[in-house]
Amino acid sequence: MSSATSAGKALPGDPPGGRRAIAVWGIGVAVYFVAVIFRTSLGVAGLDAADRFHVNASALSTFSILQLLVYAGMQIPVGLLVDRLGTKKVLGIGVVLFTVGQLGFAFSPSYGMALASRALLGCGDAMTFISVLRLGSRWFPARRGPMVAQLAGLVGMAGNLVSTLVLARLLHGIGWTAAFAGSALAGVVVLVLLLLFLKDHPEGHEPEPMPHQGAAYVRRQIALSWREPGTRLGLWVHFTTQFPAMVFLLLWGMPFLVEAQGLSRGTAGGLLTLVVLSNMAVGLVYGQVIARHHAARLPLALGTVGATAALWAATLAYPADRAPIWLLVVLCTVLGACGPASMIGFDFARPANPPERQGTASGITNMGGFIASMTTLFAIGVLLDATGDDYTVAFSSVFVLQVLGVTQILRLRRRAARRERERLVASRVETVHVPV
Repeated sequence: MSSATSAGKALPGDPPGGRRAIAVWGIGVAVYFVAVIFRTSLGVAGLDAADRFHVNASALSTFSILQLLVYAGMQIPVGLLVDRLGTKKVLGIGVVLFTVGQLGFAFSPSYGMALASRALLGCGDAMTFISVLRLGSRWFPARRGPMVAQLAGLVGMAGNLVSTLVLARLLHGIGWTAAFAGSALAGVVVLVLLLLFLKDHPEGHEPEPMPHQGAAYVRRQIALSWREPGTRLGLWVHFTTQFPAMVFLLLWGMPFLVEAQGLSRGTAGGLLTLVVLSNMAVGLVYGQVIARHHAARLPLALGTVGATAALWAATLAYPADRAPIWLLVVLCTVLGACGPASMIGFDFARPANPPERQGTASGITNMGGFIASMTTLFAIGVLLDATGDDYTVAFSSVFVLQVLGVTQILRLRRRAARRERERLVASRVETVHVPV
């Protein structure tokens, strides 16, 4: 698709955008921001959790695996719920669930109860991002879609920054229970804002009512979304790009930097912060580039995968016992591009599906990166236990999933591009023939 197309005039029926759209969308993004803080809070508490619950690497990885398993498993149901119930209701349910999960984690006396709390947190977290994407599509013109999605991802990474800088200090300053319970208050704040001010859509842009049609309708929505090559391409782009940084930030980055690379916790925390800051900067660049040049989507995604693989290989294969700090800095900077690259998946799924299937298609796409992250988290934990904490072997599992993902992307790219061109031509014909 040409840059002229992506930056063209507003389509008929497009929402107006403007300051009110920014304010309403900002509330939804604030919910996502808090959800990411809670999601990534274990990343700075992994070593503390191992001591608190007396567990090994495999058991520790189960925390994040279960959380992501619930998250990934909820994506299609959440997409269907958003299509049917609207953003406000689904976001409200999500806030309640992830806040209760964070509180439960704060007070859990045992490993089993802590696992249950993380599962509940993952369930609530699963309801946030797809809702925010839908909110953006309801309040902003379609041409703003790529930038709005990247900005949402950027704000989410700011939540990761809060975990890295603020929650880590609270954890080591006031202790486990006070830090996690205190952070749960943020969930209460965004719930109040949501209930008071958030609206699903601007006046005059109400979606057509969707009468309940039973299980057959649900299956048809999923099947039609999956049948679109753009949806599947979006899933595999998300799968291949997101997981290296998520695995690093969510759990294994801190142990790798401290135990394998011999860094202090302060230095390791600084490198995790660098991943987040890089993510935010790259997100702004990717959003602007894709909004103007849709043809850049696939080169950006594949380029990010290639750079990530090259830096991981250089770090793990470094001939000395430990990689130099400059190489770790470059690795963390490149890892910061993984989040923005994963957002490109939604830019393939969005134009491939009509408005009534946007939530379902986004849910399918969003499963990709979390399935990859869950698989890698598990593989690293098992390999660490099996090899006596050999991080080189354990982290090499990253390359297996990257090869799988790139293979699927290359297989689907032409079909998705052809189908997207067909839809563009059809939409132009429909626009020309709209009666005045």
